[in-house]
Amino acid sequence: MNEKEFKVTPYEVKGTVDYNKLIEQFGIKRLDSKILNKIKEITKKDSHYLRREIYFAHRDLKWALDEYEKGNKFFLYTGCGPSGPVHLGHVIGIWEFVKWLQETFDVELWFQFTDDEKFLYKDKSYEEIQKWTYENMLDVIAMDFDPKKTHFLIDTKHAGIMYPEAIKVAKKITFSTIKAAFGFTDSNNIGSIFYTAMQTVPVFLPNVLNKTNKPCLIPLGFDQDPHFRISRDVIEKLGHQKPAIMHAKMMPAITGIDEKMSSTDHEKAILMTDSPKVVKNKINKYAFSGGRDTIEEHRKFGGNPDIDVAYQWLIYLEENDEKLKQIHDDYKSGKLLSGELKQILIDKINNYLTKHQERRSKITQKDIDKFIYKI
Repeated sequence: MNEKEFKVTPYEVKGTVDYNKLIEQFGIKRLDSKILNKIKEITKKDSHYLRREIYFAHRDLKWALDEYEKGNKFFLYTGCGPSGPVHLGHVIGIWEFVKWLQETFDVELWFQFTDDEKFLYKDKSYEEIQKWTYENMLDVIAMDFDPKKTHFLIDTKHAGIMYPEAIKVAKKITFSTIKAAFGFTDSNNIGSIFYTAMQTVPVFLPNVLNKTNKPCLIPLGFDQDPHFRISRDVIEKLGHQKPAIMHAKMMPAITGIDEKMSSTDHEKAILMTDSPKVVKNKINKYAFSGGRDTIEEHRKFGGNPDIDVAYQWLIYLEENDEKLKQIHDDYKSGKLLSGELKQILIDKINNYLTKHQERRSKITQKDIDKFIYKI
């Protein structure tokens, strides 16, 4: 794969992703100043996720906002594939912005735990996947979502209400469509071929359950877009509205900007349960640096924040624009060394994780039950 080639699917991200090319290739629209100003007008608020183009594109967001202004509030839909521990990319990359949307627009959130998907795609037992489903729920709840407006759907547990809708979706999707979208071959198990139908269901399930006709807004990492490109092609045939989507850039892996963070390699991902010492060791050992080979060279020529993982992560973690610009300029000029930049990131992450872990440790089964949708 040369430097201009890249691959983005729900199961693999390779190469340096050209987001401009994705916009052209898939016919999505850029989150331009016009629509960002509309969000500000409605909410009187702003988010660094939007200012810094972490969320960079959309489908039908204007329609969802127009409906909101008419009094027809959208609901949010996001999810989690519970095959391992939750990492910083899940929380900072996607869910913190989802939380901002929920609080800012005062809307409901439907949160899908795709335990069926991970059992079908991963070499793990059903029992392992259920263990991770429980652990992942703790991390989501620890983010302080509103339990009165947040509803957990666990695919295998809620199959009674989800499967009847999923087969209606599945009937409209051909195997050739799935193969083309995900690169499946004859060696893929038949459950994995069906899965997109299950991921489509929460797009309209709240409307089915509540007999409403509300828009659905899905904030997602672009790697999840193929599922919903298929969903949008078939959902209107079932009498439902296409979902609006907001696309996020993928938070880079600790080892470099050409990969996305994954919990598969625990050593090279920042997990939400990591101790301060573990975080420090991981950042210092693995975080790809844009600094020079020697201090003298760095002082003279400066570092490259565009490829430096510590700086790229601070784009997500440091909400203050002036502070971030100062860090950027100091690093680029050589005033700030790589080790010093990493320490800024370490302190920021550990401050966040300490609070998260404290909330997580206090969660009881009774708290979890408040979030799980009651059939």
